[in-house]
Order: sequence, then C-alpha cells, then structure tokens
Amino acid sequence: MTHRIVILGAGTGGTMVANRLRRMYRDEKAIITVVDQDDRHVYQPGLLFVPFGLANPEDIVKPRERQLHDGIVFHEAGIESVELAADQVRLTDGAVLGYDVLIVATGVQLLPEETEGMTGPGWMDTVFTFYSLEGATALHRALEAFVGGRLVVNVVDMPIKCPVAPLEFAFLADWYFQDRGIRDQVQITYVTPLDGAFTKPVASKTLGSLLTEKGIELVTEFNTGEVDGAGGRLVGYDEREVAFDLLVTVPVHGGADFVSRSPGLGDELNFVTTDPHSLQSTATPNVFAIGDAANLPISKAGSVTHFEADVLAENVRRFLAGEELDSSYDGHANCFIETGFHKALLIDFNYDTEPLPGRFPGRGGPMPLLKESRLNHLGKLMFQWVYWHVLLPGRDLPGVGSAMNVAGKSEVEQETSS
Repeated sequence: MTHRIVILGAGTGGTMVANRLRRMYRDEKAIITVVDQDDRHVYQPGLLFVPFGLANPEDIVKPRERQLHDGIVFHEAGIESVELAADQVRLTDGAVLGYDVLIVATGVQLLPEETEGMTGPGWMDTVFTFYSLEGATALHRALEAFVGGRLVVNVVDMPIKCPVAPLEFAFLADWYFQDRGIRDQVQITYVTPLDGAFTKPVASKTLGSLLTEKGIELVTEFNTGEVDGAGGRLVGYDEREVAFDLLVTVPVHGGADFVSRSPGLGDELNFVTTDPHSLQSTATPNVFAIGDAANLPISKAGSVTHFEADVLAENVRRFLAGEELDSSYDGHANCFIETGFHKALLIDFNYDTEPLPGRFPGRGGPMPLLKESRLNHLGKLMFQWVYWHVLLPGRDLPGVGSAMNVAGKSEVEQETSS
C-alpha cells in the first residue's frame, strides 16, 4: 500500500518533516507532496541582520524545491481550503490533492492592516517592519539615513514569530548607533504589550536589566490601537502615546487564510488546534501541524519547529502503521539572543521549565545560559550553516535532542525558587 502524505507549506517545518519522512520511506511506499504558493525559502533569522548591513538579502534566500530530497513532489500553488471529511485539499490552480495524512506547516502571516493607520501615511517611510524581506531591506536604507531622533521598537500583540527578535533589534540598534558615533543623538524605546521585557519571568528580568544597562527605555503593557505615521505617534487603547521619528513595528500575526475556509481545522486566529505533546490535530486524527501554524503554548520559532519535526515525523509513521502515537514533545525551545558588540545570550526552556542560568546542552556544556558571551554570538552566526545543511535536510544535531536536557539547570532552579 502506498501512503499519500500531503504537507502544506515549504518553510522550515514543512521542509524538515518532508525530508525526515522521505528518509523513513526510502522504499517509496509513500508519495510525499509539498505545497507552497512560491519557490522562495527565506532564512528568517537572517532578517534581523539585514537592516544593519550585517546580512545581504540574496544570501538568505534559496529556492524551496532545492531544499527537498529527491522523490518529494513540490507543487507550487496557493491553498484554497482543506476538506476534512473528504481527506482532500483544494488548491488555487484547480488541483485537488487527496491524502492519507495531512501536515499543516503554513506558518503565520503578517497583518499590518489590522492595526489602524499602520499601512497609512508613513508606511515604508518612517514606519517599517523587519519581519519580511522587503521590510528589512527598506529599513536598512532608512537606518543608513537616520542621523538622530526617537527610534521606537514596538510589538503590537502576541503571539509573534521569534518573540526575542524585537529585543535583539533594540540591542543591535544600540550597537549600530554607537558604532556610527551618534548613539547620544538617538533615543531608543522598546514598547511591548507584556508586563516585562519577555514572557518568561527569569529571562524577562535578565533582558530587562540589559535594556536598562544599554539606556533603552522600556514601556510595558502598551496595547497599540493606532499608528499615526504622519504625526509620529503610537497611540494605545488606554490613550497613552509614544512619539517616534522612526518606528520599527512587529505587526499582528495570524494563521493562513485557508484555515478560516476549512471548517473545524483552526481557531479564531487561524492557527491549527493541535495536541501539545503529539502534534496531532484535535480536528481529526489524520491531520498534524508543526511550527508557527499550530496553536501550541510555546514560542513561534525555528528551534521549536526543529524539535517538533522529530516527534511529528515519527508520529506520522506510527499513525500510518496503526501504532500508538508518541506524546513526548515537551515544548522544548532554545534561542540565541544577539545583544550587540559580538555577544549573545542563549536561553533553553520548555512548557514547564523556565529559561534558567546553567550550561547548554547540559551540565558541562560549552555554552552559558542567560549570560552574554562571544561563544553564543558565534553560535548564532554558525546556525545559518547548520540550518541549510543539517536541520532542513532532516538530520539530527549531535548532543541536542527533541526533549529538553534539564541537567545543569535543576540545581540553579532550586536556588532561584528558594
């Protein structure tokens, strides 16, 4: 029997799991089809560096189809809807794909139009986002021309891709303007809807201290209601205002539009409702979700997707073999946080364990957690090579498993909580 596996999305999650499944089904007892609306795979962590001239746009984009192993079918088309009862996907080019297993890996989309005024006067002039290649490239030009004033980094709402990226932007901006010799002419303000710098208390304290140390103002619990580009104002729903000369915003995120046209598949934000441990959709047993497309209570980030892919590929195999699913995914995530001046922090956490001081990947590991180091910065730079040559092809990282290694962190956790 030949299994039909359809994967919607050829980004990080879709590519990783497609390649892992192809390695599992070397005997060609599975037809694996990956669908995406374009053939442009963007290394999204690289977007952070483009505005500062630390990465070239052409170096972080590759064809999607070339990242897929031989034998995987790539279908370039948009997605109209998923018909759960019929086990089929309708595409915008008229094609209909039947499946035995469906994996949704369509990530998120930016919704700047959801915030009043954001795409009005000032958009791509004094109001930018680096969360898209086009926005990051335009922001690079704007930063080069910026000679002083009020730079505001604003997160409109959660969830967002890579929640630490806006903080990284603020840290790198501090370094960038110091390097240009105009830091004393630039006021940097970080505006967030959270009650601190980050979602996790221990990490939030460390990151908040770094903001203070670098002279970056922190404005918390700010729920953005309007962007007044012409007047240079962020206006909150509580009528508080933050003035800016240059706004770097992270717009509202939402799931893919086709989810709303697929009854039962997702929630009100178009994220696929998913079991947090098996990654099986709650809608129907033969549907799974991975990465940013899922409504999991964990960061929307590539490292999360990497750890999910291991469990999800195994669960697809088990499902097709009629075996019990693996429910071991623990929400493991880790992330390098650039802090400027050739240094970075590293955080490692899961559903139940906070980012804590210690060593990575475990006791005696080479990388310090929640502490700035040059080694962490080099790790962040090296990750781009690892991404293209290890993670996307579906290979394992030696010494780093899908489950979080708590060794070297538990003793610190007890000290912190005592």
